[in-house]
Amino acid sequence: MADVEKKDTVIIGAGPGGYVAAIRASELGQKVTLVEKSDTLGGVCLNVGCVPSKALIQAGHRLEQAKDGSTYGISTKSAEIDFAKTQEWKQKKVVDRMTSGVKMLMKKHHVDVVNGEAVFLSDTQLRVMPTGEKQFMSTDTGQTFEFNNIIIASGSHPIEIPGFKFEGRVVDSTGGLGLPEIPKEFVVIGGGYVGTELAGAYASLGAHVTILEGTKSILPNFTKDMVSVVLKKLKKKGVDVITNAMAKSSKQDDNSVSVTYAVDGKESTIKADYCMVTVGRKPNTDDLGLEYTKVKLNDHGQIEVDNQGRTASEHIWAVGDAVPGAALAHKAFAEAKTAAGAISGKKTANDWLSVPAVCFSDPEIATVGYSADAAKDKGIKVKTAQFPFAGNARAVSLDAADGFVRFIYTDDDNKNIVGAEAVGPEASTMAGELSIIVNDGLNVEDVALTIHPHPTLNEPIQETADIALGFPTHI
Repeated sequence: MADVEKKDTVIIGAGPGGYVAAIRASELGQKVTLVEKSDTLGGVCLNVGCVPSKALIQAGHRLEQAKDGSTYGISTKSAEIDFAKTQEWKQKKVVDRMTSGVKMLMKKHHVDVVNGEAVFLSDTQLRVMPTGEKQFMSTDTGQTFEFNNIIIASGSHPIEIPGFKFEGRVVDSTGGLGLPEIPKEFVVIGGGYVGTELAGAYASLGAHVTILEGTKSILPNFTKDMVSVVLKKLKKKGVDVITNAMAKSSKQDDNSVSVTYAVDGKESTIKADYCMVTVGRKPNTDDLGLEYTKVKLNDHGQIEVDNQGRTASEHIWAVGDAVPGAALAHKAFAEAKTAAGAISGKKTANDWLSVPAVCFSDPEIATVGYSADAAKDKGIKVKTAQFPFAGNARAVSLDAADGFVRFIYTDDDNKNIVGAEAVGPEASTMAGELSIIVNDGLNVEDVALTIHPHPTLNEPIQETADIALGFPTHI
């Protein structure tokens, strides 16, 4: 076995949590080694997740606009799409550009990048084996590191359900993003964030999409009236949404896949070009050798951590999809900075309540803090106020007036805003301001006195605060 190499801070995984932890740790004076098993940096998000999915969503919006501009008095000949060129643009101009940017940042911050798979030997030692066929051919293969601290940012992978093995025409979200053609018929199992986003994208690109959702509603983590706005647009795109549907089995040939599902015990079958399964993700913690450490896992295979990302082992930290909480890249960013800071002795801590959640559906949804029901469950007496995009000049001029902005604020003299929700055009862009409002503990008067430029899509934030104060302007 090779000699043991002494390391300061080691990071497992070069996704959003890992590469951001590497940057912050380096900025704080730590000597960083980043271990990544993939040939590219950036993790699922940059390579096969949130970034390329937004590229496909954008392509779908552009095609819809090109096909029909009659609302604006614009007549166009039939628009066509070369999907191979779309996929090439997504890969080369978006994904490759962003991942090469991460590679450049690692060089800039003098991070030593090691390609290989990491396995713990103890609470202070790690074995890194090369990926590929020669991985376990010799005990002399690989490197052994002894570290002062390590941050686990190993990410997650799609859950595979019985009867739907990921092969051929049954794909996970990665396969869904890389389809060689736009399917005429497309079945999506799971109506959460990923399923709803990609269902909308492919519907915009011309596919007939059927969503099979096991619960009583798609996007079950959002309030009903917000989801209803998205459902209205999905139906306009021709998407069929079947709820309380349990996927049973799939059968495929060279040209199609048949999906059998049951609603209230009654089975039905849909024939499609492809079936994409998006029913959740599982943390990549099984093969890390954590059983040789003091690290503790919960029942979901997630690593238990404190509010700084510290595990039960004093030398081991964890962030991102490997720990409890929503699998969101920006949550991983924040946790990475917190853990890197804590290792350097900074008094950092995570505040998961102020993490915004965004779904890039059509229209988009953004939330932060408590919903009205969640606040009441916590014993907080609240009121709500909301302003419709139908009263916003910018939204009307964009022909995108569906949706609203809503505040959840305390039912007392302070009127502190404990939650904010938006469904409508570019709600994702509004999420940053809404997060500041909740994170800084602003009250409705603070927001009402913040002048927003006119005409912009952010004005409903101020308008909602005016309504909460009892002085509505444009409603």
